[in-house]
Amino acid sequence: MSDPTNGEDQHGDPEAAPKRRPKAIVLMSGGLDSTLAAKLLQDQGIEVLGVNFSTGFCMSDHKRATAKPGADPNKLRHEGLRAGADLGVPVEIVDLRDEYLEVVFNPKHGYGANINPCVDCRALMLTKAKAIMEREGADFVATGEVLGQRPMSQRKDTMRLVEKDSGLEGRLLRPLCAKRMKPTLAEQEGLVDRDKLLGLQGRGRRKQMDLIEARGITDYPLPAGGCCFLTDEAYARKFRDKMVHRGKERMSWEDVTLLKLGRHFRLSPILKLIVGRNEEENEFLARYSEGRARFESPEVEGPVAISDESLPSPEMEALCAAIVARFSDGKRLEAVGVTASGGGLPDRTYRVAPLWDEEVLGP
Repeated sequence: MSDPTNGEDQHGDPEAAPKRRPKAIVLMSGGLDSTLAAKLLQDQGIEVLGVNFSTGFCMSDHKRATAKPGADPNKLRHEGLRAGADLGVPVEIVDLRDEYLEVVFNPKHGYGANINPCVDCRALMLTKAKAIMEREGADFVATGEVLGQRPMSQRKDTMRLVEKDSGLEGRLLRPLCAKRMKPTLAEQEGLVDRDKLLGLQGRGRRKQMDLIEARGITDYPLPAGGCCFLTDEAYARKFRDKMVHRGKERMSWEDVTLLKLGRHFRLSPILKLIVGRNEEENEFLARYSEGRARFESPEVEGPVAISDESLPSPEMEALCAAIVARFSDGKRLEAVGVTASGGGLPDRTYRVAPLWDEEVLGP
């Protein structure tokens, strides 16, 4: 009798032995493209395992962190987990923050239009995805990338570069634009039917929307640009300022977090003031007030503000108070009382004239 573990059935017929189901690791942001890519593979009977990478610069993550209790959960949901639930796909969330911050400081392939290291970002994620592929015994990694959709990271040359840097040469499939790319090993080995993949190119999303809705999925975030703070011009300006004055070797995740919210005023090479723009930001800034000077008016509705990088002198505290008064409901009054607290000193109150718009020192 033949050994049933040797790849044959008990009658010695190798053709009758069950074939292993192909398995893919899919980068799942939860957006339209990655959801459709995963669904195209599922439609071919391929087992899909999702992975979602947290870089610390996702705008959606920040919205969840600053949301008030009782906020609409549908507006704060984790889209990667939502997409996984819709498709019946397990999604692993991987924290890349520390490694990613090093990439932001020292990108091998440079920045995009702002301070976004898109090529290095993609290479890092795919390097991690490769390790998960090997751990899970999967056959290949797939993404929702579309040729020509993003100007830096989704050109043919940079897509090939990322594939090489990540060690996934031949094992990286882009189902949405596969027909415009060289066939991968998964296609050559018959694990994936190339004829059932797509050949999309460009920034339009109508085709993807039609395809995903035809497959019964209608609840997905509408395509609306990137979700990364590093692609935002205002954030990039603050980040560069911080690197210049703080020094990237001294920057921490607290620094990075505080750059995401509030109005920032550079008062000196070693002093900034961060002013909340709404109730959610005021509450968030208050969490970071320990060891800093905190400013707010007990007289009128207005922002919470905190010092950054160093504690202000009394003269600078008066300037901070005037800035806070400018963004309060008392901005048209002759004078507003603003209280400063923290910094190891008793509370002190400044009665100041709100700054005029042309005197305001920052965005």
